[in-house]
Amino acid sequence: MFQLKWLWQNLKGDRTRYILALCLSVVGSSLTIINPYIGQRIVDQFIAGSDAVYNLAHKRGLLVGLGLGMIGFSLLRTGLSYFTTLQYERSSQNMLFRVRINLYNKIQGQDMKYYDRNRTGDLMTRMTGDIDMVRHSLAWIIKTIIESFVVFAAAVVYFFFIDAELTLWLLLLSPPIFIVAFIFARRVRPMYVELRERLSQLNTVTQENIAGNRVVKAFAREPYEIEKFHEKNVHYSQANKAAAMVWLDYFPYLEILSQGFNVVLMLVGGLFVMNGRITFGEFAAFSALIWGLSNPMRSIGIIINDIQRFFASVSKIMDVYYSQPEIANHHNVEVKRRYQGSIQFEHVTFKYDNVTVLHDINFTVAPGETVAIMGATGSGKTSLINLIPRFYDVAKGRVLVDGTDVRKLELDELRGNIGVATQDVLLFSDTIDGNIAYGNPDMPEAEVEKFAALAAAHDFIGKMPEGYNTIVGERGVGLSGGQKQRIALARAMAVQPPILILDDTTSAVDLETEEHIQKSLRELDFPCTKIIIAQRVSTTAEADRILILDNGRIIEEGTHAELLAKRGYYYDVFMLQNEGIGREASAYGQK
Repeated sequence: MFQLKWLWQNLKGDRTRYILALCLSVVGSSLTIINPYIGQRIVDQFIAGSDAVYNLAHKRGLLVGLGLGMIGFSLLRTGLSYFTTLQYERSSQNMLFRVRINLYNKIQGQDMKYYDRNRTGDLMTRMTGDIDMVRHSLAWIIKTIIESFVVFAAAVVYFFFIDAELTLWLLLLSPPIFIVAFIFARRVRPMYVELRERLSQLNTVTQENIAGNRVVKAFAREPYEIEKFHEKNVHYSQANKAAAMVWLDYFPYLEILSQGFNVVLMLVGGLFVMNGRITFGEFAAFSALIWGLSNPMRSIGIIINDIQRFFASVSKIMDVYYSQPEIANHHNVEVKRRYQGSIQFEHVTFKYDNVTVLHDINFTVAPGETVAIMGATGSGKTSLINLIPRFYDVAKGRVLVDGTDVRKLELDELRGNIGVATQDVLLFSDTIDGNIAYGNPDMPEAEVEKFAALAAAHDFIGKMPEGYNTIVGERGVGLSGGQKQRIALARAMAVQPPILILDDTTSAVDLETEEHIQKSLRELDFPCTKIIIAQRVSTTAEADRILILDNGRIIEEGTHAELLAKRGYYYDVFMLQNEGIGREASAYGQK
């Protein structure tokens, strides 16, 4: 019932239309007894009745009227059915539109932990197939249930009006049908939950393969990926067949019992006609309306089939619909202030999936200062910078920006003051201009070119077919790693943030380009605190301070010269990257 309540909530704005459709379904279904009643009168008065000859001779106007009545009611029911279906479709499509927007907004508002737990293919399944199943349920399943129930009830009432005993004989078949349907429902529901999960896995494999097609081709792993897809496809097919075979197990029983209505009518109804208990016209009415009993019974299995699919889909949709992020963005700031750019970590401990990644981190960054972070892979560098824009929350301690705990700052304002460029660059399927101006779509073209030049991207952009209007393709396909990094750096600088976070964003560029970028970063024409993750000493050398992380702890801190003098991790990295100039390094460290 909770799922139906959820449907009703999301019908807001179309509830009147949907109620109208339900009422019209009841009216239209009730009209099904009219033509059998007219047929009964025609048979009894003009065909099989004792005074049929007289009536044909003297009451032809009534016969014509009854015939026209049957035609008129048929046309009325057809038109009513068309209008009713139109209302169902409009209501369900409008609901589908609203739910899809709500789900997308929910997904956009989730924190990073949510994306860590949920697969892209699974979310895509919820946004497409699951939502469409809900729409199908609203537009067809509920409609079919209402119409089947009303037709069944109207037929039973009319049959009781004609002859109660014959009606009871017919209804003897109803309990066995309901029992078979109930057993079928209990057996098939978990199968549709499994089927939906198999579909999600299939979509996930497909999405990952398409997104990573270059890697697949680079390693010539197409056969492996085809085999992996084939395996998931086989599992999905098997789950689909299993659910279908369950339906086929029960379908013969439902079909036989449904057809049994006609057998009972022929046997019992025929005896009643011969005994004079009912007229031939009443028997004809039973025959004309017997589908009102058999069809709902026959379709009950199909309805239950789709209802189980509906419950499997709507539960997944509601998981997203009612999910609440641990780090919520309430969009409450009306006037955003520009931060000074000070950053402070106070005894910060961070855990990821109950694994401690950072241990008691303490350091302060003054406004306008440049701090470089270096450390081995897995030392916690990216985890550390993710705490500043509050992509994740600390387990212990505090991260402060301008002296305020980031947990007390509105996310829109906090993140609006931070520019981020990561090593794993994502560019949108847009123009280069659109990607650089992503944070400020109204940015003048001259400003876009300015920041592209600062990121050493202007020259290669000018050589592209359409310059800044070149479409870069999905995720920047067609650009080299270094080109993508430079566009991402330009995008981060273009918003002129008071805090700029760069996660190894020059790893794919040559030393000459890196020097140009470092010079640009030193000469920015707006105040900016810079946090730079780097593995190259050439990048860290000009920083005001360098932090060395190891296993989530700061093991060294100081300037380039100070760390060389300590002859620790930083010194070893320097020597590895500058092999053969150890004397010069030692002399430099003693200055």
